Amino acid sequence: MSRTLLSNINSPKDLRQLNPDQLVRVAKELREFIIDVVSTKEGHLGASLGVVELTIALHYYFDTPSDLLVWDVGHQAYGHKILTGRRDIFETNRKLNGISGFPKRDESPYDTFGVGHSSTSISAALGMAISSQLKGDFDKQHIAVIGDASIASGMAFEGLNHAGVTKANLLVVLNDNAIGIDPSVGALKSYLTKAKIGKKPPNDNIIEALNFHYEGPIDGHDLPELLKAFEKLRAIKGPKLLHVITKKGKGLKQAEEDQVKYHAPGKFDKTTGEVIPKNNQDLPPKFQDVFGLTVLELAQNDESIVGITPAMPTGSSLKFMMEEFPDRAFDVGIAEQHAVTLAAGMATQGHKVFCAIYSTFLQRAYDQVIHDVALQNIPVIFCIDRAGLVGNDGATHHGVFDLAFLRCIPNLIIAAPADAIELRQLLYTATQDLQQPMAIRYPRGRGEIKDWKHPFKRLDVGRGRCLQEGSELAVLSLGSISSNVSNSIKAIGSKFSVAHYDMRFLKPLDEDLLKSVFKKFKHIITVEDGTVKGGFGDAVLELAQFENYKGEIHKLGIPDRFIEHGDTDQLYELVGISSEKIRDKIIFILT
Repeated sequence: MSRTLLSNINSPKDLRQLNPDQLVRVAKELREFIIDVVSTKEGHLGASLGVVELTIALHYYFDTPSDLLVWDVGHQAYGHKILTGRRDIFETNRKLNGISGFPKRDESPYDTFGVGHSSTSISAALGMAISSQLKGDFDKQHIAVIGDASIASGMAFEGLNHAGVTKANLLVVLNDNAIGIDPSVGALKSYLTKAKIGKKPPNDNIIEALNFHYEGPIDGHDLPELLKAFEKLRAIKGPKLLHVITKKGKGLKQAEEDQVKYHAPGKFDKTTGEVIPKNNQDLPPKFQDVFGLTVLELAQNDESIVGITPAMPTGSSLKFMMEEFPDRAFDVGIAEQHAVTLAAGMATQGHKVFCAIYSTFLQRAYDQVIHDVALQNIPVIFCIDRAGLVGNDGATHHGVFDLAFLRCIPNLIIAAPADAIELRQLLYTATQDLQQPMAIRYPRGRGEIKDWKHPFKRLDVGRGRCLQEGSELAVLSLGSISSNVSNSIKAIGSKFSVAHYDMRFLKPLDEDLLKSVFKKFKHIITVEDGTVKGGFGDAVLELAQFENYKGEIHKLGIPDRFIEHGDTDQLYELVGISSEKIRDKIIFILT
């Protein structure tokens, strides 16, 4: 259909030229535009569909970018991007050299704060509001849009707690749709649910108790009501909160009915809404499913096993255990710090705790990993999903720092399986009289092994293995990037004699194996899908220096810069750890 209004909106200034009664038409066109593009290009669908009217109302009423609008996470910011000058390039969303899937400061002046992780918007917007006060600018508006799952995070409460004792010109818009990626959990969810249906006691408002002026709940799909609320709140000094009720996936029937699936559904039929099935038959399983199914199998035979995840039961596949053992598997919401210390507390009482958490989110609980787990030598098992380059979500979601930031922590075992079988066996090994904390990292996506359900076998902690003998050069790999090494060696064929070692453990390193490699080879390449600063390659270099190794060691890994979004294979090529780049490095060294 012809999008006569949307096609003429190149900035919010154009939007503000319209009459209020035209905004409903803009909402219809914007929703259809998002569906058209995401149905073929993929991306985050449900969250953006749910805030179409809210996005329009915000940019229509407030003088963005002079007024500062901060989104939380950014899954819902597609409409925002389209209305702020990126409509014609929106098809490049999440593609290499295209626009980011999240708000990004250097992409647009309308993206006031980079948001790839949740629960940061209130603190950021409050900081902006206090800064405006210090400059004497009391008219500038500062708006934080945050979801009901994100506001339950500790950081969001910290921001609310501080804002409540300021006179900052801050408006928090609570976008309440009862779901993040998976359904929201916790006591705050129950409180908000009561507020929606009018059961909240009049003198028992948690927001007002924090010295916020509270308005709502109102219908977040009612444009006139949204504009009326903004006008009322603008006249009120100090921090205020508008409680808005929306429906994730609004406007696409299937997305409304299956909000988990349509958070990021892949390609789908824009007319029927049906997801286009991928040809996954007879493919190797995803690493997350190997984790989830293995932990379930272990839990079936060991009542002491429990699982914990911060808001990622589907993404981590802990959902398998949650379905069969709901009393022993816990989704604690967007609360990574709490997840880690909760795991530590349970482990002190004899439970074998699998804490499943994405690499990029584990960064948010670094203090707890050190003080609450490692310092006390508590045997929590960290299952670090999405390790390495994750692809189209980009710099905010790549899990490239965990090897480096964990390696310096005493007492912690760090393992990185090369394939699904090793992952299964490491999970089993972690249940066998573990006396210290252990981190097992694995990537997003599928491995290469279909027949992975081998009988359980305990692995020797701190021991690697030789995958291929050779005499001219040794390649040492850690983790699933081992497959790229194997493919590169296969491509070389018999031209050179190259050995390949799967180290399995970053800590403790297999020093005996490495010493034998130092004696045998003059040329060594280390390969990892983590930062080369302080990671696996540096660990090998440290031992080589101690052993007075005289040969050459070449480190391949993620360079010292943030890597943007793109297909994983493209990014491997970009940073030099694709099969082709590893092969080229081997040939360069040996010729």
